[in-house]
Amino acid sequence: MAKILVVEDERNLRLLYEEELTEEGYEVLLAEDGQKALEIAKKNMPDLVILDIMMPGMDGIETLGKLLSQNNKIPVILNTAYSHYRNNFMSWMADAYVVKSSDLTELKSEIKRLLAERNKS
Repeated sequence: MAKILVVEDERNLRLLYEEELTEEGYEVLLAEDGQKALEIAKKNMPDLVILDIMMPGMDGIETLGKLLSQNNKIPVILNTAYSHYRNNFMSWMADAYVVKSSDLTELKSEIKRLLAERNKS
């Protein structure tokens, strides 16, 4: 069972992702901010990270850089409500970029694709 770390400051979205991804058969770890995400990632070694960009304190872009410096092999999906971040060169470090939606189909597809790619290597 793959372990997914969801980093999202909005509680309701964290709970929605937890429920949906658990139903898909994943073990879900939750963090409400970047600092907590770094601690959880170091301790639990997730197989994939779903990372919000707009968070208080350490934003998702800074968190992404620090996560990858801890483990540059971990796939990261940037998940944000703001499509203009796609053009930020720092976001290019992520493996996928998904604009938030109440329909998690695209997010789930990216998770499956990235985990399959990771398992091949």
